[in-house]
Amino acid sequence: MVGLRVRHAVIRDYGLYIYMVMVWLSPLLIVWILTSGFWRRSSRQHSIAGVQIIIVKPTAKPPPVPPVIPHEHIPQPHDDESQSFAA
Repeated sequence: MVGLRVRHAVIRDYGLYIYMVMVWLSPLLIVWILTSGFWRRSSRQHSIAGVQIIIVKPTAKPPPVPPVIPHEHIPQPHDDESQSFAA
């Protein structure tokens, strides 16, 4: 129980300072984690197998595009006096 009393006394006396140090260090910790420092392997660990990328190219050619059949232009009868909007 002595350790618990010491912890309570330290938090009571220096709690504000501990909090301020943690607040100022937290952005550095966040930047370190986001730059993958947390997940970086140590130099002692070596990868046994390297990553191999396999690209598969299809050997069959796609079917040809169907030919374009031109449609004859059928003139639409129109009235010169008719307009799509009133002027």
